[in-house]
Amino acid sequence: MNEEYNITAFSTALFSTWINIEELPLLLDAGDGISSGLLQKARKVKHVFISHSDRDHMNGLHQFIQLNARKDFPVIHYPKDSTSFPAMAKFLSNFDPHTKDVNWEAIQDGDILKIKKGIEVLAFRNEHIAVPNGIHKSLCYKIYETKTKLKSEYKNLNSDRIVEIAAQKGSGYISDVVKNNIVGYSGDTPVDNYEKWNQTNVLIHESTFIQGNQIEPVSKHVGKHSSLEEVMQMVSEIEIQKLILTHFSARYSKKYIDDSIRKLSKSLKIQVPIYAVYPGEIVRDILKKNPVNY
Repeated sequence: MNEEYNITAFSTALFSTWINIEELPLLLDAGDGISSGLLQKARKVKHVFISHSDRDHMNGLHQFIQLNARKDFPVIHYPKDSTSFPAMAKFLSNFDPHTKDVNWEAIQDGDILKIKKGIEVLAFRNEHIAVPNGIHKSLCYKIYETKTKLKSEYKNLNSDRIVEIAAQKGSGYISDVVKNNIVGYSGDTPVDNYEKWNQTNVLIHESTFIQGNQIEPVSKHVGKHSSLEEVMQMVSEIEIQKLILTHFSARYSKKYIDDSIRKLSKSLKIQVPIYAVYPGEIVRDILKKNPVNY
């Protein structure tokens, strides 16, 4: 990344998950405590990307929208086949009429959303909720920084000649759009295809359980999750710059989480800095904290 984004997060499995990237400005998921956790900074958020409709990922929307609603903002992006969100939008427009102009946008696998100049978000399916292909109820997100780069064959031309060619044939003729995956967000999901997170600058990934044999759902009402062991194994085999671990079960102590991360980092020879969002704690400006494994 060209800049060190200010990321503030709270994430405890079953209770609440929300992640704010201040400079973009957006939220990833919207569990309880957003408004009290961010205070005035919540007003800056323009886009909210919800991964799925589990209550610990969306229950903070009520107050967040009530406090921050204005025409067309914030935009609430949600998986298009999750009926909870249209129901919530209808309830809020009746309960708090000033929220009726908030923009609720249903999205699906493969959608690309340009949220500001040079920043776009790609939504893609994950397997937290077992549904057929073509049904969109749970999503991951990749945030890209996009830049226009002059093609190599034109780099030695003077500026006047470049402007002339662009005027004649269009700027796309002499330049390429370069995308850099600045942030990846897993939502709730089992680990599956390693390659989708390769070349991510900052990967924010859930790790509900420590051991790999605990990832299957405990009932038909609970989706599949990742384990720390699986996430760390994946990270050891791909290229990322930083890892933020979220959504730990409240059964684990901070010390146990730290010890497990350090042990796996050593055994898997992971060199990238790893940060953790511990159960019950808001972590502010997380990338300026000391990595767990250093």
